[in-house]
Amino acid sequence: MDTGAADAPTAQITSEVGRLRTVVLHRPGPELKRLTPRNNDSLLFDGLPWVGRAQAEHDTFAAALGEHGVEVLYLRDLLVQTLEASSAARATAIAGVAGDLRLGDTIADYLSAALSAEPPDRLADILTGGLRNDELEGTRSVVTSLLQPDDFLVDPLPNLLFTRDSSVWLRDRVAITSFAMPARERESHLTDLIYAHHPRFAHSARIHGTHREHLEGGDVMVLGDGVIAVGVGERTTPAGLERLARQCFEHDLVRRVLAVPIAQERATMHLDTVVTMVDVDAVVMYPPLADSLTAYDVVAGDGDEVVVGAPRPFLDAAADALRVERIRVIDTGLDAVTAEREQWDDGNNTLAIAPRLAVAYERNVQTNARLEAAGIEVVRIPGSELGTGRGGPRCMSCPVLRDPL
Repeated sequence: MDTGAADAPTAQITSEVGRLRTVVLHRPGPELKRLTPRNNDSLLFDGLPWVGRAQAEHDTFAAALGEHGVEVLYLRDLLVQTLEASSAARATAIAGVAGDLRLGDTIADYLSAALSAEPPDRLADILTGGLRNDELEGTRSVVTSLLQPDDFLVDPLPNLLFTRDSSVWLRDRVAITSFAMPARERESHLTDLIYAHHPRFAHSARIHGTHREHLEGGDVMVLGDGVIAVGVGERTTPAGLERLARQCFEHDLVRRVLAVPIAQERATMHLDTVVTMVDVDAVVMYPPLADSLTAYDVVAGDGDEVVVGAPRPFLDAAADALRVERIRVIDTGLDAVTAEREQWDDGNNTLAIAPRLAVAYERNVQTNARLEAAGIEVVRIPGSELGTGRGGPRCMSCPVLRDPL
């Protein structure tokens, strides 16, 4: 990648809205075809997406980013390249699925050997798309005999689509997250493999990790000027926030953390389902929370301690932390019903390509009109099928490199 200088960084995130240069996406694949009415709830999807249409919608998203000069890296490509480049990565990936306690010793041993013989491309398909009982060839066991033919020995990962959640870049370090939902645990294991073993990220340091307290990327917002906000609710725990804050202070990645409690429910699973940044001093926000959302200042104390302040209105705390007079709020909808509908349809979940330039789902007509009235250029993309997993453009993207503001 030509960044204009030989020593320019290839990974650096210091804000939500600096000009986006590189992003990681995951194009929907066979894993979505594994969703059924029996398993879509446990796999965290609200419906069964039309996979071909979801892929077409995602291609439109990727093309829109490319048209604005963004380098798109695909997670599956990175995974295949990692498995090709590193025998240690292959061994770790295989051990991760063969070690599932549901399998029993016979199948665990068989899978270890069988997957070791697979080429990287096929191995990546199994790691992401799963393996059904009736797809196992060469051996049977007590476990496989008692399972249904279409039960999964290796579960599919349909939520890989939402690359925001499994890793977060903070300056030049990447935080590997720790998922709260069992259906998503292996996602961050695969992301960790990529950042640990892919040649492109050979010099990138990692923090947090899958063994740490629960923390998900959709809850982490890099507000700018050394400030991050972290939602605490259904997915990120208070302990996960504290652990991240300690690591950020230890490595001088941020100077302030805003801890933001959010409702522990599906509609507000992450902080970025209710608020995202579209300019250096502007957010698009779900109206009912504009006045009620609070934040606790978390700063470094003496030694390795952290100090927590009293709760304050989120918008006041954010403005103070960013050293601006106020945060401009663009709300989602003209009335309570419209606001609720468009929040559910990820109207708040925008991806800033640059200040005052953001990608949004076209279906959120009222929200997009309000963004444009406020001076924000909106790049509209289709999302009728992509949205069945409850995620918008921000959820579907992991920024790796942005220009500093």
